Amino acid sequence: MFRGHRRKVRILFGLLDILIVGLAFELAYLTRARMELARTFFLTPAESALLMGVSMVVWVALGYWWELYDRIDSAHPRVILRDTFRQCLMGVASLILFEYLDRMDLSRPFVALFAGYAWVILCLVRLNSGRILRLLRREFGAAHYVMIAGLGEPARRLGRQLEGEAQYGIRLSGFLADSTDPPTDEVKLEGRYPVYPLAKLPEMLRREVIDEVIFAVDSRRLAELEEILLLCDEEGVRTRVAVDFFPHVNSQVYLDRLGTSPLLTFSATPHDEIRLLVKRLTDIVLAGAALVLLFPAMLVVALIIRITSPGPAIFRQVRCGLNGRRFVFYKFRSMCDNAHGMRDSLKHLSERRLAMKIPDDPRLTGVGRWLRKFSIDEIPQLWNVMKGDMSLVGPRPAVPEEVEQYQRWQRRRLRMRPGLTCLWAVCGRDAVDFETWMKLDMQYIDSWSLALDWKIILLTIPQVVTGRGAH
Repeated sequence: MFRGHRRKVRILFGLLDILIVGLAFELAYLTRARMELARTFFLTPAESALLMGVSMVVWVALGYWWELYDRIDSAHPRVILRDTFRQCLMGVASLILFEYLDRMDLSRPFVALFAGYAWVILCLVRLNSGRILRLLRREFGAAHYVMIAGLGEPARRLGRQLEGEAQYGIRLSGFLADSTDPPTDEVKLEGRYPVYPLAKLPEMLRREVIDEVIFAVDSRRLAELEEILLLCDEEGVRTRVAVDFFPHVNSQVYLDRLGTSPLLTFSATPHDEIRLLVKRLTDIVLAGAALVLLFPAMLVVALIIRITSPGPAIFRQVRCGLNGRRFVFYKFRSMCDNAHGMRDSLKHLSERRLAMKIPDDPRLTGVGRWLRKFSIDEIPQLWNVMKGDMSLVGPRPAVPEEVEQYQRWQRRRLRMRPGLTCLWAVCGRDAVDFETWMKLDMQYIDSWSLALDWKIILLTIPQVVTGRGAH
């Protein structure tokens, strides 16, 4: 689906969730008020508004976080029932936590009724989401008519995709062929679509409804189509160009400008400057707060390291950061002071070809094993986060010697600021082999969002507290 249409669907389902949560809250309250139980339950208007508002925010936030609104209209009914149950369960758990923190006293039957009503109503609406979208489109939205210029496989592929968006009001009107295309009267996909000469487009724009034209032609033909593109521009008809000149490039493609010069940009890493700024501000706030709160404990750890083994408390090492920038990496020393000099003699014991990892590493000190198990040795990297060398979440920083041995596809992990934790840290930590580690880093880069960062942070906490996966 076009990004604009998908955004509208997300907003629609978010608003529906707000209405449904409010309705379920009122139904649960009215039902509980009519139940003849020993305890009288009553909420003031202010308490009711506060609890309802918190519930609405939590439900919608969970929907966006878990990307429920992106698949409601296409998911299997079993998936809808499962996702809605999980959303309601977490929503009610958040309400109970808020009640505890605010020292309120909610009725348990009310909470159970609220969860039950919300789940039932949400399921009924979501299972009929396709009908709802079609009804809204029919009653409140005009159909959106699209023509495709080109007859090759890219054009036909776009045609099939547009057919799949019919429920959102998108209509494929037909195809436009120029002199280089083979002569034909129609294109057969799921439906049959007429083919018109590209030269007839000016006349068609005057006598037919055409909302936009998508050009799926050979890249060498684009310069020759300048007059057609200018015609559409003058008529106010939206045009799009299918950018599949490099079919194996998986980058996000967008148009940028340098002064007055338009630039077609391919980006294989996140490029949204606003969201990246929010990520950086979050790093500064959380890392700064953590350094202040943990400073006394850090002093104690440093003192224990100095007492139990010779050498400095802080280990410093050059690592590779964003786009290969070198920086000094800090951590509590967990190995003996001459650990680096012993590296070559112990390399044969490593479980990995790169990113050396030795089970029961003999270089670890007694205190160091404990620091590694619970990731306490990583705490000084909060200073790297504050300086901007690292982020809270991102691919772990590698030493230059390892980076030099990376395969070409593995070097893409350098295109995002390294972090304290990442996907591999919540998927097994040290038990993850190097190849899987690299693939998880690529998965993180390709699917990055602020919500994913928070999810990884929250999943990392129990991993660190329990010491699971560390050795």
